[in-house]
Formats: sequence, structure tokens, C-alpha cells
Amino acid sequence: MQLKYYAAALFSFVVWGCFSLVLKPLSDYEAMDILVYRVGFAAIIIVSGSLLFRWKITKQSINQFNSLSPSFKQKAILHAIVSAVALAFNWYLYIYVMNDVSVKATSLAYLICPILTTVLAALFLKEKLHKWQWFAVILSVISCLILSLGYFIDMFYSIIIALSYAVYIILQKVNIYFDRFFTLTIHIVISALILVPYGYSGSVNVVHSNLFYELVLLIAVLFTIVPLFLNMYALKGLSSSIVGVLLYINPIIAFLLAIFYFKETINLNQVLAYTLIFIAVIIFNITYLRLKNEQSK
Repeated sequence: MQLKYYAAALFSFVVWGCFSLVLKPLSDYEAMDILVYRVGFAAIIIVSGSLLFRWKITKQSINQFNSLSPSFKQKAILHAIVSAVALAFNWYLYIYVMNDVSVKATSLAYLICPILTTVLAALFLKEKLHKWQWFAVILSVISCLILSLGYFIDMFYSIIIALSYAVYIILQKVNIYFDRFFTLTIHIVISALILVPYGYSGSVNVVHSNLFYELVLLIAVLFTIVPLFLNMYALKGLSSSIVGVLLYINPIIAFLLAIFYFKETINLNQVLAYTLIFIAVIIFNITYLRLKNEQSK
């Protein structure tokens, strides 16, 4: 039964791992400029989809919100705002680091993110991990420490990117109020309301090519709405720690693209670190599947 949730998480992280293929060609544009159009396009598309194809569910979610007590409404609104800010901040830094630092730096961020997600889930959601899963987390920590040697600035940016998305994942796990797609719609709309008025004024004099609009539209759909929805859907059937560890697929793909496609340099420490991460992913997920199998007997 959980295969569909695994598949959803897997696909979303594979897509995100390939993000550099469409983002790098936009490196001549400012990160905020790209983000403003990305969020703006995404907001228009997702609201249109909600009204045209999911109006019944959208109406039910609105009625559900109206039926909440004042205190729960305040919690739901605060939850949505914090989630949207964390998501928008994560997007901005990711675009900036991808185009102005390196692809490897963004892959490092999403190596750290599963560790932070796992720790936050254990601390705040009381999710329990098997000793072998904790061993996998320790291996991941060691690999990130190895990767940080000689790359302090990269590590600084990576920690902030990772923390912002880890917070977003945890917030979505505790979201018990509304339909997942409706929740995602609200987050993107709030992000657009915050970013578009601010960012558009700074990009109004920038000349945008047709390729810019085409790539940003592709980013808005394939690299924003689709994987975020699948990620939120996966959280319905998988624990935050599992989704966090599957997130390793993203940086592994990004790292391989950085080396073999974008021809970024690699040293022995990085090879060792990524090998440890690959081992950690295998250990974590084998342990998880065994525990689930034992519980089902």
C-alpha cells in the first residue's frame, strides 16, 4: 500500500535533482527576478487548476476553514504564512546558490536537509528511529563534515537552505486542516503576494527573452507544482524522516550533473562523502522496510 507514497516521493526528488538543467541557462538573471516570475506563474496556474478542476474540493476546504473555531483559524493562518515564507526563502536561496555559487553547493544543502528533517521530526513530532537508522544519520553527518572541509561558505549557505526546507517538511507533516493540494495552493499564493509586488519593481526594466519565459514556466509547473504536490502527498503515507532520507536522491543526481554535465571539479573527499551518503540511504531504507514488514506480520 505504501508503494504509491514511495513512488510519489521518489519522482518528486528525481525531478528536483534535475533542476539545474533548466535553471543554469538562466544564470544571467538575478535570483529574485527568476523567483518572482516562477512564483507568479505557479500561482496563476495552481489557482486556475483549483477553480476549474478541483472546485468541489476547494469549496469544501474553504467551508472547512470557515467552520473552524477562531483559535484554530489563527493557527491555520499562522501555519500557512510560516510555511509560505519558509518555502519562498528556500526557493530564493536555492536559485541564488545554484547560479552564483555552484551546483555542488546546492547538492550539499540537500545532503544536510534530511539530517535536519530527521532530527526535527524526532524532537518535535516524537518520531522514533531504529538504531540502524540513527547509524545512517551519523554516517550522513560524517559525510557532510567531510564535504564542508575547505568549503565554509558553501556549508553556510547549505545549512540555511536545508533548514528552511526541513522546517517546511515538518510543518506539512503536522498539517491536519485541509486537502494537500489546497494547502499547496495557499502557500504559493501567499508567496506570490509577498514576492511579486516587491520583486517585480526591481525587474521591470530587465529585458526578458522568450527562452526566459519558457524556462520559468517549465520551472513553475514541472519543478514547482508537480513535485511539491507529490511530496506533500507522500507525507500522507510516509513518516517525515523517511521522506527526509529519500530527499538524498535529489543531491546525488545534482552532484552527478555538476560533475559530468557542468564539468565542475571534484576531489577525493567529495567522492568519499557521497559514497558514505549512498550507504546511509541503503541502510536507512532497508531498516525501515524490515520494520514495516515485521509490523504487518
